[in-house]
Amino acid sequence: MSDKASSIAEVFQAIPTRFSPSAAAGVDAIFQFDLSGDSGGKYWVKVVNQEVEVHEGETESPSITILATADDYLSMVNGEINPMTAFMQGKVKVKGNMGLAMKLQSIFGL
Repeated sequence: MSDKASSIAEVFQAIPTRFSPSAAAGVDAIFQFDLSGDSGGKYWVKVVNQEVEVHEGETESPSITILATADDYLSMVNGEINPMTAFMQGKVKVKGNMGLAMKLQSIFGL
């Protein structure tokens, strides 16, 4: 895979290979991604004991929910827009544990 993902499905398929166990030390959380638009989708990622699981769909009680359009999220993952800038501009919204949002980049190698 090149550094740039071409689809949301590709982003989530790549999470296990980009995952950083050391960055996830002490994290026990479920990240829900709700990505809107034609190429979007819903995914949830469980991080526990420095291991990661990726699932399609929704989970009952996520620790954090990340909402964005699929296009904006893809731009962020591909480094075309800065995650903090995207958040400040309202392109990415976060519900739940903001501390987890700050760890998102390091845990998932974004």
